Amino acid sequence: MATDHTTSSVRRFFQRLTASEAELDAEELQRESAESGSTLAGMCRRGQLVSVCGRLRTVVYTPRTNLPTLEADLYDGSDVVTLVWLGRRHIAGIEPGRQLTARGRVAVRDDRKVIYNPYYELEAPR
Repeated sequence: MATDHTTSSVRRFFQRLTASEAELDAEELQRESAESGSTLAGMCRRGQLVSVCGRLRTVVYTPRTNLPTLEADLYDGSDVVTLVWLGRRHIAGIEPGRQLTARGRVAVRDDRKVIYNPYYELEAPR
């Protein structure tokens, strides 16, 4: 038994040693998401009421004639969920690199997971 544990520890050490920075970041985000009790974005399904936790990758204001939107891609290490605020041009604190937890019902638009007008909690900047 002890050799199995030692072997897996050594294997895990070398995997972390050879992993890219992006892989390590994704692993850390998934761990933080699991610790917070959130659903991993990769596990979210259409119609499901979820709480997802991660880091904003992009934030884009889309001016439209009928309804402007603010869209942000939330990445938790497993997948991306697009957060869409209808009728908003800017929200203080919603910026790339910011950590947050969002809650809402998952929809699918253009084969992407989307949460419209999510409830959200910003985490303190690091």
